[in-house]
Amino acid sequence: MKKNKLKYIVVAIMLGATAFYSCSKFLNKPPVGSLVPSVLANKAGVEGLLIGAYAMLKGWNNTYQQFSSPYGTGLDNSPFGGYASDDAYKGSSTTDQAPDAPEIENHSVTSAVGYLEQKWQADYNGAERANDAIREIPLVTDGSLSAAEAAEVTAEAQFLRAVFHFDLAKVYRNVPYVGANVFYGGAVTNVSNPGPIWDSIEADFTAAMAVLPKTQPNVGQCNYYAAEAFLAKAYMFDHQYATALPLLTDVITNGVNSSGVPFALGPYENNFNASTRNNSESVFCIQMTVDDGSGGQNSNPGDILNFAAGDNTSCCGFYQPSYTLANAFQVDVNGLPMFQTDPATGFPFYNDVDLPNDHGLLATDPFTPPTNALDPRIDWTLGRRGIPYLDWGLCGGETWSRGDIVPYNPIKNVFWAAQEATTSENSVWGATNQGTAINYNLIRLADVYLWRAECYVEGTQLDLAQADVNTVRGRMANNHSYWVHTYINNATPQGGFNTGDANLAANYKIGLYGTPASTGFTINGQEYAREAVYMERQLELGMEGHRFFDLERYDGIYGGPEATGYMAGVENAHIKADCRAPHPNPVLTGATFTQNKNELFPLPQNEIDKSGGKLVQNKGY
Repeated sequence: MKKNKLKYIVVAIMLGATAFYSCSKFLNKPPVGSLVPSVLANKAGVEGLLIGAYAMLKGWNNTYQQFSSPYGTGLDNSPFGGYASDDAYKGSSTTDQAPDAPEIENHSVTSAVGYLEQKWQADYNGAERANDAIREIPLVTDGSLSAAEAAEVTAEAQFLRAVFHFDLAKVYRNVPYVGANVFYGGAVTNVSNPGPIWDSIEADFTAAMAVLPKTQPNVGQCNYYAAEAFLAKAYMFDHQYATALPLLTDVITNGVNSSGVPFALGPYENNFNASTRNNSESVFCIQMTVDDGSGGQNSNPGDILNFAAGDNTSCCGFYQPSYTLANAFQVDVNGLPMFQTDPATGFPFYNDVDLPNDHGLLATDPFTPPTNALDPRIDWTLGRRGIPYLDWGLCGGETWSRGDIVPYNPIKNVFWAAQEATTSENSVWGATNQGTAINYNLIRLADVYLWRAECYVEGTQLDLAQADVNTVRGRMANNHSYWVHTYINNATPQGGFNTGDANLAANYKIGLYGTPASTGFTINGQEYAREAVYMERQLELGMEGHRFFDLERYDGIYGGPEATGYMAGVENAHIKADCRAPHPNPVLTGATFTQNKNELFPLPQNEIDKSGGKLVQNKGY
């Protein structure tokens, strides 16, 4: 939030110095004005280098990045994980942010797209900052850094290095691993990319776990359980379910955040509110701050375009929730999702018929929100016309988008209107109120429960998988106060909400698997259970940038438990459904997701050229 004094978010001179240091070390002779290692060979210098690595979790720093947009660099991955999937669209016309955004959405992306190089540079610069801290430690000979402190810095740097490499591996898969013995220097010129680097990522998280304490003096500083959860996540992507399982169980049973608060599921909306961040569900999140003297650089640059065109921000109608995502929240008579495939259409049953919406209507046209039974998470995941949109007022639906594609609006990254003065500022681009202090959860507890459910499914422990899915669903099923309610007065939305089930904003219904018994995992078998877990991740984590990468790791092409081509089937069904009348999509119409190609993004051509032949392009590009 404003004036937050978190150690690793401080910007000032040290971060600028760190950036120059990272970019100049590969030269034989440092340029005039840059820092040499001896200047930083003390405790303060090493800690400053580590702070610089933490700062890059935002994916952006103006002091060195020589490109115009921070939008494609954020670890929230709204372009790569969001509108490349069935979660969302980029929003607006085919020309806006072209060629980058449209090509990513419609799977025509080439290795020349700027977002790809920006992402590559940001992540490798983050990894290099972590390496800088590790390399500096042996140079400290003044006694200012104890052996224990050196081990702690090394562990945190290894953790951060693994986080940045993890992000690269999700997007490109086949990337070089850059350890402390390799100097990045603005380009990977001396390391090849023979295949996945999960073993190197796992080794870093394992080493960090061995040293990191279970609590830390600073909120958001990585601890033992953050490393353990990330190690388990790496095993999930590496399809080592039996190895991930005990780690996930330990995080659930014994885990605490860096402040020592035991992990627990609280109100769903607390994960997306700057005033309730760093809560009991936050396993590890990126700390965002505003009004700290950085000119918006420490807010969330990955979300600066992802706002409805409403009154509280000036731009931009990007990252619009898709019809597919909205439709997915429709439930059956038991309050369960309808994820089974309809053989007549090839769509999941939930996508056979669109949830009634206001597409094509003017702001002056009457519209009554649909009475369909819906999972209550829908209205914390996307904005719908006539439904309270935080405390901004009743959502304007399509009139709050750019009016040419979709009637749904992003909401998870949006600040509350009453908190505007303390949780928002102009972004690094100068867009009004689009820099926010809403943290981004790289891992939250619901992730951990659902990963463990996957492990149980693959181990054919279906009752245990069902229990974990029901724990996540039970947050809403058992706490109706967490559902969206009507305003006390629509004319003054900041005046508060009504309470009680008689004042719900929509017809919410959410059930638990096994009630009735015919919906249980064991009685329906492993494939049913697997799809139910996947569906739960789609609903629980919608618009959080995970969907594309989840579909990728499920696919048998890369060792997942589903058949080869699973991801292509899901993506192409989404394209077909979301381009049907009466809402053709100008970006998606005519698009095809190509199996054995579009599961990965291409390496940036500029980086391949700079590597001198060391880097090999992904298949199909």
